[in-house]
Amino acid sequence: MLRLAEGKRMVKYALVGGLNTGVDFAVFCVLVYGAGMASIWAQVLSYGAGLINSYMWNRSWTFQVKRQHKAGEIIRFLGVNLLSFAAATAMLLGLEQWGTGSVTAKAVSAALSLAVNYAGYRIWVFRKPAVRQGVSE
Repeated sequence: MLRLAEGKRMVKYALVGGLNTGVDFAVFCVLVYGAGMASIWAQVLSYGAGLINSYMWNRSWTFQVKRQHKAGEIIRFLGVNLLSFAAATAMLLGLEQWGTGSVTAKAVSAALSLAVNYAGYRIWVFRKPAVRQGVSE
């Protein structure tokens, strides 16, 4: 059974995910429809904006990390997102190859991406420092 604290963390993660999607979509629309930017470049910038939003909110609110930002943490965060993107894309394309409709395949791949990101953030990116002999690292 999930602990209450972990359940709350998962709800926060889902809310941040919704916010990230909103940021991504809003920035994309402003760049494409407001600034006339090509969609490929707008996609890169809007995804980046969502990624920055995700890092800041998940770090401070979802996982409540209090220590200073470190380059290693940011690199791990980007690595988890790259792994998640690759896994989701492979799932999407694989399901489509097996005859699954694009929307269904996208939904399944998004669920996989959410799971990979949450596990990666929780276990590797925003983990609590180890405590040795009463001193935290």
